[in-house]
Amino acid sequence: MQEILHYPNLKTVLIVEKVLQDADTVISKSELKRRLPTQIMHQTLNLILEYLDKSGKIIIGSKGITWIYNNNPKLKALLSKAVRVA
Repeated sequence: MQEILHYPNLKTVLIVEKVLQDADTVISKSELKRRLPTQIMHQTLNLILEYLDKSGKIIIGSKGITWIYNNNPKLKALLSKAVRVA
């Protein structure tokens, strides 16, 4: 396992989250780096993406990265009242 030299701060994680949320389509890591307002070390970006993937906010696929987390309170209320079919 690779030794982690630098951990991201909250501001950096929030910046990456915002860029991914605002993306209309699947974006690659290189496109994500281009869209970020500040430069982020490659290892730090990988650590942030790993965290977001494990927390269920993004999916990292062969074509790129997609934001999947939905924090809509109306949707959560509807899902809590819904009946599971299967």
